[in-house]
Amino acid sequence: MRIIIVENYEEMSKKAAAMMASQIILKPESVLGLATGDTPLGMYKELIRMYNENMIDFSKVKTFNLDEYYGLGKDSNQSYNYYMTNNLFKHINIDKENINIPNGMVKNIEEECISYEKRIKEAGGIDIQVLGIGVNGHIGFNEPDVNFEAETHLVNLDEKTIESNSRFFKCIEEVPTKAISMGIKTIMHSKKIVLLANGASKADAIAKTVNGKISPEVPASILQLHQDVAIIVDKEAASKL
Repeated sequence: MRIIIVENYEEMSKKAAAMMASQIILKPESVLGLATGDTPLGMYKELIRMYNENMIDFSKVKTFNLDEYYGLGKDSNQSYNYYMTNNLFKHINIDKENINIPNGMVKNIEEECISYEKRIKEAGGIDIQVLGIGVNGHIGFNEPDVNFEAETHLVNLDEKTIESNSRFFKCIEEVPTKAISMGIKTIMHSKKIVLLANGASKADAIAKTVNGKISPEVPASILQLHQDVAIIVDKEAASKL
């Protein structure tokens, strides 16, 4: 586990984008695991800049997103499908057939989860997985629990997660209470993992992830067991290390 402490959000975003770009340059048909939320926005903006300057080519890249809200269609402006389209995909030359995001509107959840896992395996697994981290230590939507959920599954969102995500909605009542998320096993099978965190609100979660005991109550702590993890944090998020 490599800990990279940077000055600020901009530097964090640039370092993360450089890692992603290196992966794509070395392996043009890379399989990328992508995250949503505020944290990776700067990284996506930097990747778009690099694409526009002909530094990277996304034409052979495949992507798999960590999660999607259950009950939101892809056209909802709060869906992660909408987020990815507007913050990355429509700005680069990725083949739409190579984009994979869980379908939050399916009737048969179990079938969708099995299908998602199958698509990841058929793609050869995820080469590099980007993660954010919740204030409660969640990665993807794997919430604190007594057990680690292995593969893609339906999640009941934690109250802290709902409260945190309510800033994206008109009111907290509009926040979905369930999501489809990659499981811990799926994430851990990624060949390389890059976790991003900025701000003082993430300091506790980062300290427990890096130095705490491995426990489902801090899902990100499992990353201590992965052979190739880079954690990029600004000084505030690293303040309790």
